[in-house]
Amino acid sequence: MFHFCPSCASPKIRFEAHTLFRCPDCGFVYYHNIAAATGCIIDTDEGVLLLVRAKEPAQGKLDLPGGFVGPGEGAVEGLRRECREEIGWDPGPHFSFFTSFPNTYPYQGILYNTCDLFFTLSAPGLREEDLHRDPQEIGGIRFIKPAQMLMEDLAFDSTRRVMQAFLARQHPDLSPSMA
Repeated sequence: MFHFCPSCASPKIRFEAHTLFRCPDCGFVYYHNIAAATGCIIDTDEGVLLLVRAKEPAQGKLDLPGGFVGPGEGAVEGLRRECREEIGWDPGPHFSFFTSFPNTYPYQGILYNTCDLFFTLSAPGLREEDLHRDPQEIGGIRFIKPAQMLMEDLAFDSTRRVMQAFLARQHPDLSPSMA
């Protein structure tokens, strides 16, 4: 990520222990910490709400509503903001924490390590006409029934893992390849 020290411009800066950049010339240290991200499994009468990614990484693949938690936000606040931005819908504060998984997110040549926090929400009457997607971020909206869920269509490893866990819990009758 750094070719030169941001403090003294030394070319000797090094990435150490998979967590920090250190400059031996001036002592500068930068910790490349984990970024917090959220996702929400919104279970509706029509299926699980999934979004088609309009941008890289994983453009065209399916993802859950959510995104990075911003400075000064908690996970639920960040998730609500992301839902408002991506699909024009505020689901309210009554999410249930489900699980978390580590993930990586490649963006503009930098590999970000993330801790993805997943929540669930039941929204039985929610329909596509209730949503207003941001076309810059979201290429489409899909409601997919658990029996029709294909893991290879999902954008990220952590999304596949959470959907497998959700399907195994909610729909234990599905085959192991599906859940």
